[in-house]
Amino acid sequence: MPRLSEVIAALDALWPPERAEGWDAVGTVCGDPEAEIDQVLFAVDPVAEIADEARELGAQLIVTHHPLYLRGTTTVAADTFKGRVVHTLIKHDIALHVAHTNADTADPGVSDALAAALDLRVTGPLVPDATDPHGRRGLGRVCELDHPETLAAFAARAAARLPATAQGIRLAGDPEALVRTVAVSGGSGDSLFDAVRAAGVDAFLTADLRHHPASEAVQHSPLGLVDAAHWATEWPWCEQAAAQLDALSDRHGWGLRVHVSKQVTDPWTTHHSSGAPN
Repeated sequence: MPRLSEVIAALDALWPPERAEGWDAVGTVCGDPEAEIDQVLFAVDPVAEIADEARELGAQLIVTHHPLYLRGTTTVAADTFKGRVVHTLIKHDIALHVAHTNADTADPGVSDALAAALDLRVTGPLVPDATDPHGRRGLGRVCELDHPETLAAFAARAAARLPATAQGIRLAGDPEALVRTVAVSGGSGDSLFDAVRAAGVDAFLTADLRHHPASEAVQHSPLGLVDAAHWATEWPWCEQAAAQLDALSDRHGWGLRVHVSKQVTDPWTTHHSSGAPN
């Protein structure tokens, strides 16, 4: 079995921590570098349910997309939510490793996994990484559909292909407009509207779209907006990342058993609506 330090070195080669945004908190949160690893669990959120799942599986490593302590802390006391997670992990010899914005911009990255889940053909990054001479890394992806379809049909495709959440899929724009090209960005994407407009795409699929940026975007152009739950747009990365680690395990002869959590850790649990306005 490989040591944790060997597995982390392989993960850091996939998602170099130096490529994370300066405000981000990526890398190993806890874990003994000399501990042996034979099972790994991938998930979006480092919450108590995921720590418990890893314990039940007998996994020695959790890899999450979201950080546990994004803004730092002065305590890991067990009477706090995040402190309880830390206590569970350490008590059961489970390491936690985070790949966040360094996984967003990777090649392949979070938005590649989102595009693949929707059977979209990626043509390039939405916001290219200037340090990548090959022009494949960057934030978001610009994609093409194999065949044009209406915006309503594309939104239905997203609803069918992404994990189900209480939010579902929200749509802004003309439902009958034809969509040939799409920009996608896993996670919160309403800071990317300038890049989306510059790309000249027909629609933009992302998450966490706020009222004012969305309102301005649809007034500015006929761009269609498809807004999914944050968790749902990033969960496909877990399967992509697990496959990458599986391939590395085979190459090194590690024999790792790699799991992807199917637990829905999106914080929204119920949706009530009287129907769309006329």
